[in-house]
Amino acid sequence: MSKAEPAVLFAALGDPTRLGLLARLADGGEYSIARLGEGLPVSRQAVAKHLDILQDAGFVRRRKSGREVQITLRREGIETARHWLDQVGAQWDGTLGRLRDLLEGDG
Repeated sequence: MSKAEPAVLFAALGDPTRLGLLARLADGGEYSIARLGEGLPVSRQAVAKHLDILQDAGFVRRRKSGREVQITLRREGIETARHWLDQVGAQWDGTLGRLRDLLEGDG
């Protein structure tokens, strides 16, 4: 993973509309842009732009079906973000453990 990738991943997740779209896709189904946008206070074009960002970050996949484009969640994208957070969490666990040892006089 390049250094830029985590920034792209988390920038894509940093928007409530995009998080909502991912939540709708979390059931594993395929959705059209129109169906994904139902009930959202944004236009279909805005939904498409949000999906572009999610696709660029690796969170969604598009598949053409006739005249419509179907959108699905890419679990690999979620796993990549989770793996990165696990690595950062492990680093913090080690740092906090060393700090605790230092403060308790064990280090």
